[in-house]
Amino acid sequence: MNRTVESLFSTGIERYQAGEGPDTLIPVFKDICDRAPKNSNAWTSLAWLYLLADKPALATKAAQKAVKLNPQDAQARVNLVLAMLDEGKKGVREHIDIAMQLIIAASELRDEVKENIAEGLERKPEWNSLKKVQKWLFEPDS
Repeated sequence: MNRTVESLFSTGIERYQAGEGPDTLIPVFKDICDRAPKNSNAWTSLAWLYLLADKPALATKAAQKAVKLNPQDAQARVNLVLAMLDEGKKGVREHIDIAMQLIIAASELRDEVKENIAEGLERKPEWNSLKKVQKWLFEPDS
């Protein structure tokens, strides 16, 4: 990833964390993905933004690319599950199981996914798919 793409990505993340919405950030992350098509973090971020914008078909495509580029990225797997659930697609169990293994193996991944879920529910409180994924990953016995 060249310096320009890195700085675009950092700035995009900062803008997101400052509360900026998906409508203005999606073009930024699309541009990053066009410039650095092998950047799994950019695809993961783009998928998340599409999910927040209620665009599950586009989120599915972005999340699939992120998972293909980095199969060990728990957040990319979570995004793919969310997109599949929001689209009404089957086959989420495999990705949930892999995400579960990843967050069990690495506490920093668990913390990151947990924080992202909480933040997603702040931005989109009635996101039932996200509530379901949260329950599957963090309350598996309930």
